Amino acid sequence: MPVPYFKLKGCNPNFSTLVTALQAAGLVGALQQEGPFTVFAPTNAAFAALPPGTVEALLRPENRAELVRILTYHVVPGLAPSSALRSGQQVTTLQGSPVTVTLLEGGRIRINNANVITADIQAANGIIHVIDTVLIPPR
Repeated sequence: MPVPYFKLKGCNPNFSTLVTALQAAGLVGALQQEGPFTVFAPTNAAFAALPPGTVEALLRPENRAELVRILTYHVVPGLAPSSALRSGQQVTTLQGSPVTVTLLEGGRIRINNANVITADIQAANGIIHVIDTVLIPPR
């Protein structure tokens, strides 16, 4: 079943850059599988905050492997609702490297250096946490 935010038609416009990147990486079908998945979904503003030319470069066919590496770093197999996240917890992504969870005052959540701006959006095959920064995996 498809994830509502990642359907190509009727996509939430705040995620159009993410959807374009998923298409370029050939990952749309993967995220429409049964799952469950937890997706840390960067907004268009998060992509716009990258250094100038970064998104355009990543979307080129010759950079597909790097784009896949970055995008799969935003996906965790299984469900990771905000209520199950613990400060200091490391959650392994599909890319293979973990992200680190930090719980802040007021119930705010940070994944590495990205703030979760909306948590626990239910999808047909998992959960989406909207983040304000594109996560870059370690080398």
